[in-house]
Amino acid sequence: MQTAFKCGWVALMGPPNAGKSTLLNSYLGQKLAIVSPRPQTTRNQITGILSEKDAQVIFMDTPGIHQMRGKMNRVLLQSAWHAMDGADVLGVLLDADLYARRPEFMEKDMAPLLAPIAAEKRPVFVIANKVDLLGDKSRLLPLLEELHRLWPGAEIFPVSAFTGDGLPALLAAIKKALPEGEAQFPEDQLSTLPMRFMAAEIVREKLFLNLRQELPYSTAVDIEAWEEDPESGHVTIHAVIYVGRSSHKAMVIGHAGRGIKQVGQSARKEIMELLDRKVHLELWVKVKENWVEDAAFLHSLGLGVQ
Repeated sequence: MQTAFKCGWVALMGPPNAGKSTLLNSYLGQKLAIVSPRPQTTRNQITGILSEKDAQVIFMDTPGIHQMRGKMNRVLLQSAWHAMDGADVLGVLLDADLYARRPEFMEKDMAPLLAPIAAEKRPVFVIANKVDLLGDKSRLLPLLEELHRLWPGAEIFPVSAFTGDGLPALLAAIKKALPEGEAQFPEDQLSTLPMRFMAAEIVREKLFLNLRQELPYSTAVDIEAWEEDPESGHVTIHAVIYVGRSSHKAMVIGHAGRGIKQVGQSARKEIMELLDRKVHLELWVKVKENWVEDAAFLHSLGLGVQ
């Protein structure tokens, strides 16, 4: 007897830096969401589509759930909760290595998620990520016991999104929990994201990797123009990097322009790989004071629920 085809939406929720984007990229076999060692890298709900013979799993990578204040943080939380509302399955990711070392952090970090998900009728999977970083695997057992206490009734999966350990078993459980239904997207489609958005995210990732720790949170990237030559197929992209202070502009540009040049070169290379064509990337840096508190500007960047 042939098993019915499954199709549904999976919201990846959790605190910042739990590895949601790495998990999404691992399942798709391609980098779709930008990854950084710093928390709160993901600012938008990013959809990744995994099509297999028996199911189509539509993952929603969401901004980290946190209790920080500020207009932008409220917009990010709105996007995360909106994804949860539209999901068939909920996946709660957490940093197993962090909580094995500092167990006192876990309940505080999980607090924003515990109450909303406690009464859930939908399937909930608690995903203890980064187990590859646990040198002493005996530290995992008390962590799993605490997760069972915090999330009674939820299935718990120790995994490493980085190495792939535990991911096949997690995927099998997710597919089993999805509703029956036809695929919602063509099998060769990996995402609903437009290329302009992905190009902006690549530039932003390179800023994260090249700038000092506090600066990337006050930077944003907007694609102002995207021009394709119909004869050669070459693409010219004009992108603006917004910063919150004049001093930040100098930091992004760097001494003799070396900083912005390095960001541009590494971003251009990755965008060319994404588009499979030649790319000319122009970057400008503009100062927009306190943009993280400007709701209209945040929405113009595509942040939050549109």
